[in-house]
Order: sequence, then structure tokens, then C-alpha cells
Amino acid sequence: MALRITEECINCDVCEPQCPNNAISMGLEIYEIEPTHCTECVGHFDEPQCQVVCPVECIVFDLDCPEDQDMLLAKYQRLTAPA
Repeated sequence: MALRITEECINCDVCEPQCPNNAISMGLEIYEIEPTHCTECVGHFDEPQCQVVCPVECIVFDLDCPEDQDMLLAKYQRLTAPA
């Protein structure tokens, strides 16, 4: 499933550059994750890099976007396919 950033976000700017899919961007008040681009780093890394670097642990699984590993891998392949 995709990840989401909770209201505990302190806008420290460390998560955005870590996302290999450019799924993280600044929202109105806190950083946000675009679920159609979040693969939990499947295809790139063994674990979500945004979670690794987040100092306040405000990046959690988005229960509104349930996806299994196969779905995340298919999304990764779609996002990285040549145009």
C-alpha cells in the first residue's frame, strides 16, 4: 500500500529528495505523498527510504490505498517504463 504523511510532520525537508518516484511534495501545510506514484520504494530499495530518514516517524502506511507487493512492483514498472 502507498504511504502517507501524518500531521506530525515537521517539514524538515529530508523525505522529499529520498523518494525515487518523486511521489513526495510540499502540500498546503505539510509534505504529502501522491499514492499513484508511491511504490514504498519497491523496485528501488528494500525499504521505504522516506521512512528511514524521517526523524519524527510520521510516514505511515495508507490504509485507504491497499496494495500488495505484486501491485507495487507493477506500479514501479509502469512508472519506470520508457515513454
